[in-house]
This record gives sequence, structure tokens and C-alpha cells, in this order.
Amino acid sequence: MSAMISFEQVCITLGSVSVLRDMNLQVESGETVVLLGRSGSGKTTALKLVNRLLLPSAGQVVVEGTPTTEWDPIRLRRRAGYVMQEGGLFPHLTVAQNIGLVPRLLGWAPADIRRRVDALLVQVELPPERFSERYPKQLSGGQRQRVGIARALAADPPMLLFDEPFGALDPVTRFELQRQFLRLCRVTGKTSLFVTHDVREALRLGTRIALLANGRLDLVAAPSEFLRASSPEVHTFLASLDMTGEGGHHDVV
Repeated sequence: MSAMISFEQVCITLGSVSVLRDMNLQVESGETVVLLGRSGSGKTTALKLVNRLLLPSAGQVVVEGTPTTEWDPIRLRRRAGYVMQEGGLFPHLTVAQNIGLVPRLLGWAPADIRRRVDALLVQVELPPERFSERYPKQLSGGQRQRVGIARALAADPPMLLFDEPFGALDPVTRFELQRQFLRLCRVTGKTSLFVTHDVREALRLGTRIALLANGRLDLVAAPSEFLRASSPEVHTFLASLDMTGEGGHHDVV
């Protein structure tokens, strides 16, 4: 494997606030790294550095061997499918138009866009004959997230960026979409950076977990190693599993 994304001594200050400090992290091709942390820990800021929505105050973020400061922003963002809460869909576009937006901007032929849209809808378990012509307001929250994932995959980018995509969903729908996410990772082999504050989700989805605390990387570990880590911040997150009354945390991986 080779690194798709590298954070190299990255610091970022927004206003007078130091949001990230001395962050070093490599995301290898084909893996899913989960950025886990409390609110305000810097995880979404780190995600936005990858597609140049933000630039580091010091250090550099390197994507596919090139610092983000040297990338054309539009080209970089088209190399990184982005999924957020509620899918971030355009309400005035149909499902098919939302999914086909980037391929259309890239100049794909209409017939190729239609084939790609239909194939992706099947992949995310939304039959195209039922969902292609619907508008976002006609979808449930889980369906909007599925469309958001399909849109992120539409132009076959090498990277996927997920900003707490399942955070607003009910537990059953969230579990179903996590299952689907894992299946898509196996099928597509995409490199993914996934932000969450839910340790159960992190343990279930991540190849590795990068735990952020107060703007610094506290730990980077595989899920099995995370469960055995001695960090106080890790213990705090794992204790939250027991607080839910779900009988411990060893069933999450």
C-alpha cells in the first residue's frame, strides 16, 4: 500500500483558536481511517484540509503525492467524494440529477450518466425505477444518505470523505447504512476518511481509528488495539459504551 493522504506536522489556527496542532497521519490506499473525537476536537477541520476547503497554517497535507496547496481546488474536490449529514442534496434536483451532477460537469455523455446513475442506485439498494425521478423531500433520511453516497461515488473518485454522515439517523437505519458502507468498501476498494464522535461506529467501520483530543492526535490504532489502549481518552470513550446499557464493548468489532 502507498499513502493516499498524509498529514505532515499540520497545524491550523482559525481566528485566535488553535484547532489542530502537530498532526501527523497517513491514510493508506484502500483503507478506512476513522477520525474519532469529541465535539471541537478538530476532526471535521482535518477532513476539510484534505479537499482544500481549508489550508493549514503550518505543515502540509499531501494528497496523491502532491501538497493540497499545489492542487487546483476544483480538480482536487472532484477526486474526493464528500458525504455529509442528510446527504447535502440539492433540493431542486431529482435523485438522478443529484447523482449525475459531477459526471455531467466532467462532460460525460448522457447515456453513460444514466447507466452510472442506475448502477449506483442498485448498489445502494434504491431501485432506479422507483427512485430516479424523486426529489430529496420525497425521501426518508436514510434514503437521502444512500443517494449522497451514490453521488460521492458517481465519478469514481479515489477518495471518499465522510463528515458524520449517519449522525442524524435513527439507530436501526444507522446500523443498516453502516452495514452497507462496509459492503461498499469491500466492493469498491476506495480510500475513506470518516468523521464520527460515536466510538461504536468507529470500531465497526475503521481499518484504523485516529483519536483526536483538544486538537492533537491522542492515538492511532486498529480497532482491536484501540480496545486495549491505556489512554485516558480511549477509556472515556469505551466507558460510554457501558453507559448505554448495551452490555460492554467487545461485540463491536
